[in-house]
Amino acid sequence: MSSSTIESQNKMKKIALTTSLINFFISLFIWYQFDSSQTQYQFVVTSLLENQPALGGNFCNLNFGIDGISLYFVLLTTFVTPVALLSNYSNITKNLKLFLISFLLLETLQICAFVSLDLLLFYIFFESVLPILFIVIVIFGHGNDRIRSAFLFFLYTLAGSLPMLLCILMIYSYIGSTDFQIISLYSISLDSQKIIWLGFFIAFAVKTPLYPFIIWLPKAHSDSVLGGSIILAATIIKLATYGYLRILVEILPDATQYFSPLVQTMAVITLIYASFSTIIQQDTKRLIAYSSICHMAVAILGLFSNTIIGIEGAILLSLAHGFVSPALFICVGGVIYERTGTRLINYIRGLVTYMPVFTILFLMFTLANTGIPLTLNWLGEQLSLMGIWLQNPAVACLGATGIVLSACYSLFLYNRLSYGNLSPHLPPLKDINRREFYLLISLLIPTIVFGLLPNVILNTLHSSVSSLLYTISAVNLN
Repeated sequence: MSSSTIESQNKMKKIALTTSLINFFISLFIWYQFDSSQTQYQFVVTSLLENQPALGGNFCNLNFGIDGISLYFVLLTTFVTPVALLSNYSNITKNLKLFLISFLLLETLQICAFVSLDLLLFYIFFESVLPILFIVIVIFGHGNDRIRSAFLFFLYTLAGSLPMLLCILMIYSYIGSTDFQIISLYSISLDSQKIIWLGFFIAFAVKTPLYPFIIWLPKAHSDSVLGGSIILAATIIKLATYGYLRILVEILPDATQYFSPLVQTMAVITLIYASFSTIIQQDTKRLIAYSSICHMAVAILGLFSNTIIGIEGAILLSLAHGFVSPALFICVGGVIYERTGTRLINYIRGLVTYMPVFTILFLMFTLANTGIPLTLNWLGEQLSLMGIWLQNPAVACLGATGIVLSACYSLFLYNRLSYGNLSPHLPPLKDINRREFYLLISLLIPTIVFGLLPNVILNTLHSSVSSLLYTISAVNLN
């Protein structure tokens, strides 16, 4: 590769990284300016014309705004995107421009989905990430099975979202608008809510994913490029978490209460099934992918607990998962894979001999993944389980088994890779470099800081979540 080509690629990388960092600093400024005492949307931008009627006739308007719930998903997206770009900063040389543009587009589309105040617009951005991730997996992924994994991811999520589109059209036919705030003013009958709720739930259950729709996620992770796995784990599946709150809990509260036992049952089955599947995995990226499913199942229990403590715990756990899961993917799919050339556990052991600094960071993220106290994961899991305990102690006890099982597979992975005699299949290995160290530290700091100071997040969340549940209670009383 010529020096001019290398120089042009370095310029492209710096431009993309600088752009993503600017977005992150803008989101921090929005967080600083956000008024946590209000329950209304803030920083609202609308395209409604002055002569348009206020109610009715509103279809797919470019309305954007942020409340206490969407704020942290936007922050997570802008924080993780630079991490994803840096994770593949040195090993992507072909089609680099396409790679960088794809990740910046993914960031833009996800932010638009989290701040959309129009139901159809949310669906458009919810689905628009699929073709870009499909291209990323096919072109930049590794493994002979990557094309099949990309199609599996694309078709599963696309087919699951089709009922959501039909339900959006049903809402528009009932109300004459797809605007979130206008829809919230109308009362939908319980029978209609049940039909609409099921359509939305299928789309979000596939994206989460919940059993039996989980087959696509481990394959997509194992065959994707590292940056794709980071984005997929940290923010793409959080679109479903946000959708549960913004649509099912807020717009369809009666049906949500009616179907809560069904969702809790599916979450418990997902948790136990994925945990046992994780224990038997030999591919390190697949193991982290299955553990991701386990943690999101606990978050679903909190979301559908119909309690403030449970919903806030689910949001905290989603944020914690957005920090820890990408870090573990960097550890096993980046640092270890780039040095050993394999992801099979049986061929890797004794890494502490040559990589002591990495082993310490790997241990800290492993412990965070098990939900150890003083981390954000622990707070998220405990609040989610406490919330569901108030509704159904039996489900909470079953959900708590995930804590024990996560300790089993997480500590097994760490101990197997880090200790014992150095594998004869491996050459002498170099410890992590400066770029990898900064990546892992940048993910470790918020995990610990927010675990020690959770009120920084909870104070902003409390008004929005309380308003959400107050609306549900008012509807139920009426």
